[in-house]
This record gives sequence, structure tokens and C-alpha cells, in this order.
Amino acid sequence: MKIYYTDDHLAHHPKAEVHRGKMVTPHEGPHRMDLLMAGMKRAGFTDFTEPPAFDITCLDGVHTPDYIHFVQTAWARWKDAGYAGDVLPMSFPYNPRRAKPPIEIDGAAGYFCSSADTMITETSWTALASTAACALGTVESVAKGESAFALIRPPGHHAGADYMSGYCILNNAAIAAQALLNKGMDRVAILDVDSHHGNGTQDIFYARDDVLFASLHGEPDHHFPYFWGHKDEKGAGKGDGYTLNYPLPAGTHYPAWRNALLDAIAKIRNFKPDALVVSLGVDTFERDPISSFKLKVEDYPAYGADIAKLGLPTSFIMEGGYGVPEIGDNAAGVLKGFSEG
Repeated sequence: MKIYYTDDHLAHHPKAEVHRGKMVTPHEGPHRMDLLMAGMKRAGFTDFTEPPAFDITCLDGVHTPDYIHFVQTAWARWKDAGYAGDVLPMSFPYNPRRAKPPIEIDGAAGYFCSSADTMITETSWTALASTAACALGTVESVAKGESAFALIRPPGHHAGADYMSGYCILNNAAIAAQALLNKGMDRVAILDVDSHHGNGTQDIFYARDDVLFASLHGEPDHHFPYFWGHKDEKGAGKGDGYTLNYPLPAGTHYPAWRNALLDAIAKIRNFKPDALVVSLGVDTFERDPISSFKLKVEDYPAYGADIAKLGLPTSFIMEGGYGVPEIGDNAAGVLKGFSEG
């Protein structure tokens, strides 16, 4: 399996985040890649491929032009306004928001953001372009009938068409799915196994029937991002029935989690997609500091083997997993289980 990776991820390095009323060292930072890379190498994955060149047109159909412009220009506008530190909004619109963002950067930052843990730094665009390029690399592999992994940070599944959230600024899983459709595939499924609901991915494809989105995640009354991911969210218009949510209670252990996974896999099989995109968050681990599920190291190869039974060329996109050395072992475990399953 090809693994797409680049050191450009280092260009996104926020200095702090707001977490439960305090400014703290970000849970999502370059240190995560050190943990991921160490685990991959322990598992025998040592061959990493540079991604293809980034093509900004890959964002068409995923993110709005206004949002892309904001992400590209936010830092310069922030500094021109005389503000210090990373781009961090201080005010957020109460829905429904107006169709036009404020001109002033502080207002624009709040308009295009839904949580105070997501910052833009001077060189963030370099890192973000590299994550999208890695996602496109997996698409090149999948188009040949192969599977591949984008070993990237920051993650992407909380980023909607026109907002950033939960450390996520560009939605790499959505970029991969749209690129597969652009290559002529009729149907693509996205399976999100991160412990947090992939609200951005859901929003992007909610009214479409060419992408089936299935997410296993913490019950939203108690789990970030809180406002999305209820079981009755099933899609709208043409997309009605093409969104599948599996909210699970805090403390869920692997047998119950796997039951939800197997149901999602069965529905993906019935959808008959041409390819699969997996939002691979490993923050389901029992010792993850910002999640609440109870999966163990040995569970990750097991569910990788379950996913392999679909027999689909698969693009794995790295999402969450924080603060413990096992995040690398668990990501590698899913890939090993998939490859050997």
C-alpha cells in the first residue's frame, strides 16, 4: 500500500487553543506526526511517497470560493489589522447567518469558523495544500484499483464547505471522494471511524446521492462537535437516505462499536460504490485524552480486516488521534489488518 506523506505538514503549527475555558498547548500539532510516524515504522511501514503537485481545482465542489479565499488570505489580513498571534475568531454568528461575510477580518474569521480550537498561522496554507495533495495521491492509486493512505495533519472531517472547525480547515476525505467522482466513478462511499462526528463531510454531501456517508461517533449530546450526528440526520432532497449516523455512548467498548461498523459496512455494500474513502481517526483508543471510547490496540487490525471484506479500492485519510504513542500503532494496525484481511 502506498503511503503519501510530506514534511510540509510542519508549516501548520498553532501556538495555543481554547479548551474548556483555558488557553492550552494544542492537542493537534506537529508532535502528532512524530507519534504516527514512529508507530508506522514499528509496524514495518518505511516507504513513503511524496504527493503529486497540488491543484487548487481539487477544491471545486467541496469548498466555496469565498471560503478558499478566506483561508488563503486570513493571515495577511489579520496582520494588516494589527492583531498578534494566530488567526482566532472572538465572535461567531448565530444561525441563520447572513449570506455575505463581514469585511473586517475579525468578523470574517468568526463567519468562517465554528469552534475556537482552530487557528490559521502564517504558513498554514503550505501545510493545507500538502494534505490535499496527499489525498489526491491516494485517488491516483484508487483509480488504478489499488488502496493507499494519506498520512497527514491537520485533519479535515470537521471542515464544511465554508467553515473550519475542530482543527480542520480543508476536508481531505471530501476532496478525495469528489476527485474520484471527477475521474468518472459513479458512486463513492465515505466511512468515518473517528470518535467525533464528521460534520463537515456530512454537510458537504448531505443533499447528494452519489456519495454515501457513514459515521461512527460519540453521542452528540455529550461529544464534540455536539450539534450534528444524530441518528435521524439521514440526508435531504436527492441525498435522503445517503447519510448514516451511528451515535454511541461514552465508554463504548469494541464489541458494541464493531456491531455499528458491521451495519455500516453492510449498507455500504448495498450502495455498490466504485471506491471507498475511510476517514481514519484513531481517537477511539481507550487512552485518548479528548475522546471517550474504549478500543484497544488489538482491535484496530481486526476492524481493518472487516473493512477489507468490502473488496473495494480504498483511500485512507488520516484524521484524529491524540497525545499517546499508540496512535501510530493503531493507524498502522488498521492498514495491516486491511492489507492482510
